[in-house]
Formats: sequence, C-alpha cells, structure tokens
Amino acid sequence: MANDKKFVEAITSMEEDFAQWYTDVVKKAELVDYSSVKGCMVIKPAGYAIWENIQKELDTRFKATGVENVYMPMFIPESLLQVEKDHVEGFAPEVAWVTHGGLEPLQERMCVRPTSETLFCDFYAKDIHSHRDLPRLYNQWCSVVRWEKTTRPFLRSREFLWQEGHTAHATAQEAEERTIQMLNLYADFCEEVLAMPVVRGKKTDKEKFAGAESTYTIEALMHDGKALQSGTSHNFGDGFAKAFGIQYADKENKLQYVHQTSWGMTTRLIGAIIMVHGDNSGLVLPPKIAPTQVMIIPIQQKKEGVLEKSYALKDELFNAGFRVKVDDTDKSPGWKFSEAEMRGIPVRVEIGPKDIEANQCVVVRRDTREKTVVSLEQLETKVREILDTMQKELLERARDHREAHTYQALNYDEFKETLETKPGFVKAMWCGEEACENQIKEDTSATSRCMPFSQETIASKCVCCGKDAKKLVYWGKAY
Repeated sequence: MANDKKFVEAITSMEEDFAQWYTDVVKKAELVDYSSVKGCMVIKPAGYAIWENIQKELDTRFKATGVENVYMPMFIPESLLQVEKDHVEGFAPEVAWVTHGGLEPLQERMCVRPTSETLFCDFYAKDIHSHRDLPRLYNQWCSVVRWEKTTRPFLRSREFLWQEGHTAHATAQEAEERTIQMLNLYADFCEEVLAMPVVRGKKTDKEKFAGAESTYTIEALMHDGKALQSGTSHNFGDGFAKAFGIQYADKENKLQYVHQTSWGMTTRLIGAIIMVHGDNSGLVLPPKIAPTQVMIIPIQQKKEGVLEKSYALKDELFNAGFRVKVDDTDKSPGWKFSEAEMRGIPVRVEIGPKDIEANQCVVVRRDTREKTVVSLEQLETKVREILDTMQKELLERARDHREAHTYQALNYDEFKETLETKPGFVKAMWCGEEACENQIKEDTSATSRCMPFSQETIASKCVCCGKDAKKLVYWGKAY
C-alpha cells in the first residue's frame, strides 16, 4: 500500500498549485514527455491516442459537410509570405526560418509554416478558374511551428498538431455561412464529445486573426477560472484573393475574386480536457474521447481462472463496441486502481475468485468513484449506462462550474475587483474602441474573449470609459 500512496502523492493538489497540478497530471498520466528540442514535446501513446480520437471524430464531421483532405508543403518561401502585409506582420515574431539547404545558403530563406493561408492561396490561384471549380472545401492535418517564448505541454509549444481548413467560395454570403457553420461544428463537437461547454462569439478587431475580415471563436472556462480559446473560424472576405490574384469566371464569363475562410483546432484541446474535467487523482476522460473506456483489473490474478475470465469479459465488451483493456501486469491491485484513475479511464471492472464464484464483478465509475456490484450477465448493459450517464453529467458539471464563475460588472471599479478576486468570465458592456481594450488589459491583464452571439444589454455605458455601449463582451484572463 505504501507504493500505492506514493503514486497518488506524486500529484500536487490543484487547490495548492493549479499549474503544478497540470504539469504533474500530463507527466504521471504519461501523456507527454519533455524533449531535447527546447519548447517542443514528445506526445506519448496515451496522449496521442486522445488526439487520434479527436482527429477521427472531427474528420468525420468535416467530411459530412463536403470537406476533403489535402496536404501542403511545410516550407513557405519568404516572398510568398510577404504577399499579404497584415498576415505576415501578425506572424513575424513567431516565424522560424530555414536559411541553408545542406551546406549551401538558400537563395531565398524559407519559413517553417506557422499556418498555411499563403500556400493555399498560391495553390488556389493556379487551381481555380471557373465558377464550376467552386466551392473548394479543403482541410489538412499537419503540424505547425510558432517560436513561442513561454511553453507548456499541449497549451503552448513551438511545434503542435492541428487541422486547418481552407475554403474558397463564389460569394461573400457563402463564405460567411461556411465560417459560422464550422464554428458551430466545433462548438457541437466540444459539447457532445469532449463534454466541454463553450461560449460562441465573435472576436473584436484587436483580437481577430491577422489578415481576416472577421474571426469567430469558441471560448471554454478551465477549472481555475482562466479562459481557453478552443477553436476559431475566420472569414477572409476577398482580401487574400486580391493579394494573390485568385479569380474565377462567373456564369456571365466575368472575372470575380473568390471569398475565403479558414478554421482550426489543435492539440491544446487535450489540455482543455485535462483542465475542465481533471481532479486531484489525475485525468477524468469523457467516455466518448477516452482511448480506453473500460479497464478490467483481475484480483489475485495468479489464481486459476481469474485471468481467463478477465479476457473473456474483455472479448464480450469489445464485441459490444467498447474500447477495453485488461491490466494483467504484475503490479498490486491497489496500484492498478490508482493508475487507472490517474489515466482517467471512465470505468474500472474488478473481478477476483470470489466474484467469479458469485457470477459478479465490481464496477467503479471514475468521476464519482461510485462502486456497483453487477452480475456478469448485466455487465454490458451497466457499462453502457454508466458511460452514457458519465458523458452527460461531465458536461452538466462543467456547465454548472462555468455559470457559477461567470459574473457581470456594471462599472469599472466593480469590473476590476471582480477580475482580481473572482476567477472566471466577466460580462460587461463595451463601446467598441480598442483604447478601452488596451486600458483593460493594462489594468487587469484580462482580454476580450468574445462578443457572444447571444447578446444582452446589462448596461447602457461602456464599463471602461463610460461612453455609449455597443456590445456585451466576455472578458477574462486566458491561457
């Protein structure tokens, strides 16, 4: 038991130090390891399996809307990056440059893609000619590099995995509809699969993507009250098309510029899952995204028939559609229980000689620790019921937490005090001026997270300057 206790004590309490708790969990759950490449992480099998499930679910949803996958080069010539001025200025501080090919200096240096708008635009300029070529609905799964100064596993690293969708349309209306469609797809995915509630809204001009006409976002609230931007969708209008000369002949054979969108989600979603659902025993994975949904733990496994019965139960549950494993290592049962909890496995099934004799097993639910004795004939039904209930209740608890940590402020003193003393979202009115955003960030370190689609009027004046208010904004400190 001493070893079991040590296993759990390796995690710092989230109440004591949330940042250290997060680091302990990603390390002890073996999601990542540090790399000899500064600012980059090794994503271990347990972490990559979560990403594979995210990828599989999103990819299915993308394709249902007509999106096809492609792949672009990872290098971007400097001259190509310079074509769209606002875009390159927005990314310049984060760009990693390649200056040599082997021993020879390159005639033109190349950047390692921080994002692929310019590559897609260069391709579309050659690929799109007629209205019959539209729309182009493409996505790629890849890694990107942004030379971050401060890094944290999953949340911010110099190289990370993501998907980036890039579409081209005949009209501004079609582009706007696709932009909103993909944002809602992201939001539905987060809530239905990750059990993570999000606020859907539009970014202010100060916070929008470099080169975009408008940026839409989904914002989630972590357990410590900080916001995490969890997915974005951008409407580029025809700005990139004009910069890159992407034109098509319409039905009257007149040349028109296309209208474009871009949208993306990254491995930071894994960090979000940890910080929304995790507890002081480690990960709590929503069943729909958990690589292993059920872990069978044989008790006294060296006794005759125990391992055989464990494997038989595994086969039954696997054939019923569950992702299931047997922990047949030589560790003690107590260690295995702690490890299953640390890894966030939704359901644990314990079975030993006495259970086999009584034709039963013990089923333990990860989030509530509730234990239930279940007959072996009812195991499949009970596991399905627990997974469905857990998925639903994780979302409800996360939504309750967000609502309990969403405040409103009617004047600046109240606004600053709330941000200082109550971690979470603060709803407040805004005049629309960037000067107020800058003042708020300087005074509180909070930023505008989004102007929610569901607008309210909680006051007539801007919380910062007192001028007439134009929008309700969610404000918060963010990762």
